[in-house]
Amino acid sequence: MNIEESNIANLPTTHGNFQIQSFKEQHKEHLVIFSNNLGDVVNVRVHSECLTGDAIGSLKCDCQAQLNFSLDYINKNSGMVIYLRQEGRNIGLLNKVNAYALQDKGFNTIEANHQLGFQADERTYEIVEYILNKFNIKKINLITNNPHKIESLPNIEIIKRIPVVVGANENNKDYLKVKKEEMGHLL
Repeated sequence: MNIEESNIANLPTTHGNFQIQSFKEQHKEHLVIFSNNLGDVVNVRVHSECLTGDAIGSLKCDCQAQLNFSLDYINKNSGMVIYLRQEGRNIGLLNKVNAYALQDKGFNTIEANHQLGFQADERTYEIVEYILNKFNIKKINLITNNPHKIESLPNIEIIKRIPVVVGANENNKDYLKVKKEEMGHLL
């Protein structure tokens, strides 16, 4: 892997005071947000970018709520959020908006991705292991509801899963149902 790394910088936020470092993998730049004093077993959230949810507050998903939950959690309990630039389950923003348009016509999130020629989830997690190794992290508590993320870190010891508990709304209840029933998310 040919990875470029930034220096570490301070990042005061509404969730608390953190440090950040970025990692550039080919054309994608990922961000690590972390607290001081990570400890032996680190609380880690692997969060894939969702511009419409994280930045704009879309109610079609639960992404912003999961990110906020995770940042609050690591502020209180220490840890790190690895923010991966994998918009729309790694289909990109343009295709994500096309998937939204298909969802407006009645397709669910998986069906919409299939209509566009993609798998239900195109994300990969090799960079996560690279980042954890750079921080010399071997044991984690993984903040997730996604069993695929648990399986995607074979060389990292996952001590426990910390569920991300956020509420549903009228706009994302069907999306969450698909995540649970068809993608196996632990909701």
